[in-house]
Amino acid sequence: MTRTKVPPLDGLKRRMDRHRLGKATAANGHFVRETFCLSRPEAREKAKEWFDAFPKAAYWTEVESWRQLEGDQIEFTMRRLPTAD
Repeated sequence: MTRTKVPPLDGLKRRMDRHRLGKATAANGHFVRETFCLSRPEAREKAKEWFDAFPKAAYWTEVESWRQLEGDQIEFTMRRLPTAD
């Protein structure tokens, strides 16, 4: 029986990261995004700060993505337009 050697995945991971970064940069052209990792109460407060400072109707402010981590930590990304024209 011959065993095939599994190639290292570092190169592939770097290419995927570069691709995702390029894709995010192209899609990010019109929005300001900021990612936070906070406890649940702090995450709620931070999101409220964003909605108070940048009203949804004018800035299209939204929680773009979120996920719950261990220890009741929330990682989330806020998104808004840079100006309210």
